[in-house]
Amino acid sequence: MSNKLAERYQRLKDEVVRAHVQLQLFKLYHNESEIEKLNRELAHRNKEIDKDRKRMDRVEEELKDKKKELGRMMRDQQTIEKEIKEKDADLNQKRPLYIKAKENTAHKIKKLEAARKSLQNAQKCYKKRKGDMDELDREQGAVEMARQEFEERMEEEAQSQGQDLQLEENQKFGELWRRNWEEKHHPRDHRAALLNLVFAEQVKAYHRLKEEASKRAATLAQELEKFNRDQKADQDRLDLEERKKIETEAKIKQKIREIEENQKRIEKLEDYISTSRCGDLIHDPARQSLDEQKRMEEELTEEVELAKRRIDEINMELNQVMEQLGDARIDRQENSRQQRKAEILESIKRLYPGSVYGRLIDLCQPTQKKFQIAVTKVLGKNMDAIIVDSEKTGRDCIQYIKEQRGEPETFLPLDYLEVKPTDEKLRELRGAKLVIDVIRYEPLQIKKALQYACGNALVCENVEDARRIAFGGPYRHKVNSLSSETAPGSSARVLTVALDGTLFQKSGVISGGASDLKAKARRWDEKAVDKLKDRKEKLTDELKEQMKAKRKEAELRQVQSQAHGLQMRLKYSQSDLEQTKTRHLSLNMQVQVLPSAQHIPSRSGGSVSRAPLACAS
Repeated sequence: MSNKLAERYQRLKDEVVRAHVQLQLFKLYHNESEIEKLNRELAHRNKEIDKDRKRMDRVEEELKDKKKELGRMMRDQQTIEKEIKEKDADLNQKRPLYIKAKENTAHKIKKLEAARKSLQNAQKCYKKRKGDMDELDREQGAVEMARQEFEERMEEEAQSQGQDLQLEENQKFGELWRRNWEEKHHPRDHRAALLNLVFAEQVKAYHRLKEEASKRAATLAQELEKFNRDQKADQDRLDLEERKKIETEAKIKQKIREIEENQKRIEKLEDYISTSRCGDLIHDPARQSLDEQKRMEEELTEEVELAKRRIDEINMELNQVMEQLGDARIDRQENSRQQRKAEILESIKRLYPGSVYGRLIDLCQPTQKKFQIAVTKVLGKNMDAIIVDSEKTGRDCIQYIKEQRGEPETFLPLDYLEVKPTDEKLRELRGAKLVIDVIRYEPLQIKKALQYACGNALVCENVEDARRIAFGGPYRHKVNSLSSETAPGSSARVLTVALDGTLFQKSGVISGGASDLKAKARRWDEKAVDKLKDRKEKLTDELKEQMKAKRKEAELRQVQSQAHGLQMRLKYSQSDLEQTKTRHLSLNMQVQVLPSAQHIPSRSGGSVSRAPLACAS
């Protein structure tokens, strides 16, 4: 019986051994399969890493090229801005000349219009004068005809005088012939004597009348010549006075037009100067006053200068952030699980604004980097706990996470936590600090959660100090005496942690895990990197906004140019106004000094005729 039992035992033992062997072989097979699978996945990941590195190298090269191109474009922009400044300065120098030329052109145009009007008046006077000349030509023809008739009559009278002389000679010859004939044929009788007497009396009367006619004709000719000379002199004086009258009237009209134009110009200049100084935004919103231009110039100058200073500050801070990011060199790859948890946290923050503060690790930071491992050890799982204001908010958040099928989260409701007060006497220990004292936190409301997570834990420089304070040595006696005052009947032991992460619990348990703690402590650096990245993004966005403000330099130059142009226009307008007023007064005086044309006799009302008088025969 015992042999059977021994055989059965041996058989079962062999079966157990074979089963263990099969189990180990099964595990080994699956482990090898898993190893092969992981190796393949590792090779695939390595290939992806190589691709990513190549892509990163390519992107870095492109980034370098873009930086070079950006530098070149910035230099080109500076060159263009310099050219713009030079052009603006040249424009500001030439604008007064342009304004002066414009004013001169307007003045020349007005003078041209006045000259055109004068030309039209002169053409009218020319036509009128030409009609007068034609009339004078006709009158001259009539005078010439009268003169010819007079000369013909004079010639006829001269011829008739010649015939009388011939008649006298003939009479003498006839009388001699008659005497000879009478002497030869007939003697004198009474009848012949009577005839001779009558004929002699007629000849004497003829000669007397002829002599009187010659004297009267000479006298009348002299009077006619004198009268014609007087009439011509009077006519010349009349024409001269009429020309003076026309010229004076034209001058008066021109001066009056100039006075009216000057008056309108004075009103326009005064209106322009007043509106340019004070502005007329009601009637003309696009027209800004000089004061408004100066105010805009001051505001833009202040804004641009502030933007420049802020850009310099941002660039300096951005360089520091980039250096810190470059020094950190922390390769952090968030997996989908962490991203999912972060998305859910952001969602509940939006759902309960002001009630959900965030994760504890995101709300606090060790004061020095050397405390990171120790703080990580003390906080433990509470590092990822979410701090809320009340238990109700925590339950609502848990329900929301369940609905979203998220992973479990730990919540620390501030109104639900029971926290023992901090033992102030522990701060008197040498070589140790309260963990809560080496942590910065914000906002202040989360202090209760931090006290809950840290308690009265102490952090020491090394393991020996932490052990002595926790379990023995003079430190423990001091702690015992301190603790007996604050918490009678409680254990004298306190939770201590060394900088390397070695934790001495109240129960006497000692825990380490430096490698795992270092990995967890890196999250503080990752958080700092996240903050640096956030700061970098904020600085970059602010830099873009400040660059937009800096680009208002062109608008500032335009406003400065407009203000300078407006000031120059005001200056020239003021000068033009003074000159126009002076010219206006001068024109008024000239109009008053000009003689009146009313006393000049008109052509139709004169008593002197243009036709010369002729003597009636």
